[in-house]
Order: sequence, then structure tokens, then C-alpha cells
Amino acid sequence: MNVSTTEWAITIGVTLAVLLFDILIVARRPHEPSMKECATYLSIYVGLAIAFGIWVTLYHNDPNIKDGDFGLQFFAGWLTEYSLSIDNLFIFIIIMASFNVPRKYQQEALLVGIVIALIFRAIFIALGAVAIEQVSWIFYIFGAFLLYTGYNLMKDTDHDDDGENAVVRFARKRFTISEQWDGLKLFVHENGKRAITPMFLVIIALGTTDLLFALDSIPAIYGLTKEPYLVFTANVFALMGLRQLYFLLGGLLKKLIYLSQGLAILLAFIGVKLILHALHENELPFINGGEHVKVYEIPTLLSLGVIVAILSITAIVSLTVSSRREKAGLNPDGSEKSQAGPSDEIS
Repeated sequence: MNVSTTEWAITIGVTLAVLLFDILIVARRPHEPSMKECATYLSIYVGLAIAFGIWVTLYHNDPNIKDGDFGLQFFAGWLTEYSLSIDNLFIFIIIMASFNVPRKYQQEALLVGIVIALIFRAIFIALGAVAIEQVSWIFYIFGAFLLYTGYNLMKDTDHDDDGENAVVRFARKRFTISEQWDGLKLFVHENGKRAITPMFLVIIALGTTDLLFALDSIPAIYGLTKEPYLVFTANVFALMGLRQLYFLLGGLLKKLIYLSQGLAILLAFIGVKLILHALHENELPFINGGEHVKVYEIPTLLSLGVIVAILSITAIVSLTVSSRREKAGLNPDGSEKSQAGPSDEIS
């Protein structure tokens, strides 16, 4: 894919402009956004992603080269990253509830989390591009990692109700913690001593969570496209509107009871696709004598169809089953109504 320096500059410039706009809006008026506000911004971001995919199809698709259907690659990558970002929201909800973040400050915390996610993903995208260029067998590792991740996700579908991790617990032991919330301030002075605010711990929790999710998402999208430009833009569009989606779907997210299983199948599918590609491009001497292995490679159009099917079936089955459980007087996860969890508290 031939992407000019100007296209890269415009893409990065627009991304920074959108982030700056978000930061200025949130910093000027910290608040809990209305459903109308969330729906409006989310519609704009989704519309921009679709428009971008159409533009890539019209101006960058090249039928004369192998895997030249870049528009389809973008849509497949965007949908995959978007679905993984929605799973991110479950963890964000748990973190917000675990730390009892005031509703008016949740936008600020989420925005910082999204910025950190973009930084981590940009780093991993660059590292992945270099690895793919220099080491052909890296796809074996990516594929095996996604299969392992999918297996763990299928086996352990319940998210931990505690938003704290080892890094946060370390910070609690080493620093004085204030109970004072003051927007995005990370430090305050109390009784003549410097103390860290609860927001500091929230940002640490969000940042370390983003790091772990980046480890999953970047190999997944490199299984759908090897173009760094498409990997970057798919991640940017997936993270745009995530803040609004958090408030818009807060109550609906707990009804997507089979999302983890759906994502596990999705990651396993992409893992298989990566391993098949690795076999096709094989240069390892102990596999087929270092020669390419003639195997079926899953085309991009089929990948896109499988991704849409998995996500659609996951959503339909989840909402149907959770609706039946609620009519029976149960929570969407099948537990008794009296057993309220973090997601109930924050929605």
C-alpha cells in the first residue's frame, strides 16, 4: 500500500486535533454526558470510520497486487479492534466502580486512559511492523499467542470485580494516599505532606490495563492486514468514541454476557489465519525443509464475513438470553437480583 508522507501527516494531525478537542471540551466542563450527546458524537465517529474505509477502497485498492483489497482489510481490522475495545469497557467499568470515581470525573479518567491506549498501541504497531519486515516467522508467534489468549478468554469469562492490580497495590504501599478528588490532579498537599490522589491510582489501573489489551489487539489486527497505516487508523477509529460508548452502553454492556466467548472465537480464528499465512511464507528449516507450505490462505473478504457473523451471533444470543433471564427475575448473568455487581452500580 503506497501511503504518502502527506497522508500520514494529515492522519496524525487529525487524530491529534480530535484528541485536543476532546481534552478541551472535557477540561472546560467536567460532566456526565447526556445520552443525546453520546449518541451524536458516536454517530460522527462511526460515520467517519465508514467514510475512511470507503475512501481507502476508492483510492488505495489495487487489484494488480496480492492482498490489494485494502478497504476490506481496514473494515475487518476496525471491527475487530472495536469489538476488543468494547471488552475494554468492561474493565473500565470495574475500575471506575472499584475506586468509586465520581460520575463527573469519569470522562476525564476515560480520556486519559484512551490517550495512554493510543500511545501504547502506536508503539506496538511500530514494533510489529519492524518485526514483520525483518522476521518472517513472527506470524507463528502471533498466531500461537492469539490461540492461547482465546483459550484463556474462553476458559475464564468472568472479569475480576476488583479493579486494582499489582502496580496499584504497590503504589498504595509506597505512597501516602489522599481521599480527595480534584479532577485530573495527581498530587495534593495534606497536613504539610505530599500525597497522591485517587485519580492517580485510577490512571495507573487504566494504563496497565491498556498495556495488556494492546498485547492482544495488535497481533490480532496484523492477522488481517500487514499495512501499518491501516493498523494505526483502525486502532484510532476504534478508540474514538469509546468514551461516549462507555456512558451510552453502560447498562447494555452487562447484557452482552457472551462477549468474552465471542471474542475468544474471533481471536482463535485470526490465530489460525496467522499460522496458515506463516506456513505459506515459511522459511524455518525444520518445517518442510525451509520451503513454503502449500496451504489454504483465508481471503480478506471471508475474514470480514466471519468477523461480522461472530459479532452478530454473539450480540443476538447475549441479548436474547439476558432478556429471558431478566423476565425470570434474574440478573443477565443468571445470578439473583440481590447480587449487584460493579457494573450495576455504575450504570
